[in-house]
Amino acid sequence: MSELKNISPLDGRYANSVKNLSTYFSESALMNYRLKVEIEYLIALGNEKTIEELPVFSKDEQLLLRKIYQNFNTAGAEKVKQIEATTNHDVKAIEYYIQSKVKKLHHPWIHFALTSEDVNNLSYSLMWQGGLQGVYLPALRSVNKELKKLARKYKNAAMLALTHGQPASPTTFGKEMAVFCARLGRQIDQIKSHKLLGKFGGATGTWSAHKAAYPKTNWISFSSKFIKSLGLEPNLITTQIEPHDSVAESYHQVVRVNSILTDLCRDMWAYISRGILGQKKVAGEVGSSTMPHKINPIQFENAEGNMGLANSLLNHLATKLPISRMQRDLTDSTTLRNQGVALGHSYLALQNISKGLSRISINKIQMANEIDNRWEVLAEAIQTILRKSGKVDAYEQLKELTQGQSVNAESIAKFVTGLKLVDEDKQALLSLTPASYIGLASKLVDLI
Repeated sequence: MSELKNISPLDGRYANSVKNLSTYFSESALMNYRLKVEIEYLIALGNEKTIEELPVFSKDEQLLLRKIYQNFNTAGAEKVKQIEATTNHDVKAIEYYIQSKVKKLHHPWIHFALTSEDVNNLSYSLMWQGGLQGVYLPALRSVNKELKKLARKYKNAAMLALTHGQPASPTTFGKEMAVFCARLGRQIDQIKSHKLLGKFGGATGTWSAHKAAYPKTNWISFSSKFIKSLGLEPNLITTQIEPHDSVAESYHQVVRVNSILTDLCRDMWAYISRGILGQKKVAGEVGSSTMPHKINPIQFENAEGNMGLANSLLNHLATKLPISRMQRDLTDSTTLRNQGVALGHSYLALQNISKGLSRISINKIQMANEIDNRWEVLAEAIQTILRKSGKVDAYEQLKELTQGQSVNAESIAKFVTGLKLVDEDKQALLSLTPASYIGLASKLVDLI
């Protein structure tokens, strides 16, 4: 039960819920990404024809080299930490660790002409990219799929809308879910298509050490090819650091998702509070320590809290990381370590939203009662038909009839009957009810 002693709730209370992210964001995972970058760079140097002093690695040698990061485990991570205890430098500890695994003649070529940031920027981007694609996006797609199912299932379920918290033109519950589905779909597309950048240009982004050692090597072409081989896009004009603009853009994409889902959570909370949504009972679950009747919307509340934490971190990361004094300062190093924490809170929120959505059902009786008692919402339809008929004071007539007044089916019918309208328009208004005044809501669901 070591989770009971952890400071972070992600590593404590919620450890089991976010354990999938450990593969991408743990300290051991960061070491693994650094090892991959260093090993693949060593192999790439061997393949560079202009570097005659380092022979091409055979297929068997490449296989053995790649096993250094492919088979990296807890014992290896502990060994790196032991080395770091002496070096007080995490990237240098990786270099020495690789030296312990390869022939001595290859030692000079490990981390050749590089600065630590060449390895780090690629590692952190691969880390973020892996966490997004491997864990976060599948969970986000799952939530959106559930929203689509709800939208289609309840596309005809008429519901009183509230604008400014006041009764407004009716909608359907399905159409409101479709709104969130469409919004999330757009963000998913942007996250999928976004390209993260990487740099590999040495101490100040000039390839100075590289050129001093091998002036005839096309280092720009070499670095571009290498960065692309890792699944990133080259950023060739940088200081010592990759400026983090592209990863900041990615952080903001997740911020937007969290903002959309916070909007969803608050709406679901309000629908449950109004009684038009119910929640399934779970055997043994307690809603309140003193009020036995309660089933609280805790999943949506938990998600909202976690998304708030995530966005605080993500917004700080996105605004801090692109700023670095002169050619380099170290403020990004400790900051970047928290990108996994931010995604962890976002991922935890997605899980809670998914659980919350799986528990809801519409309360048809309450939904119908709520909308049937609000005949004043037909004022919009009536005044619009009057405008169509050329009535100059249409809006004012309906304002006098309905604003602050108690309106029912009889008073609306009496008012409509007394209007000078063509029979077709009059009959259309007389047949209209709040529940049938939903416009194209049902058809809109078919667009998602």
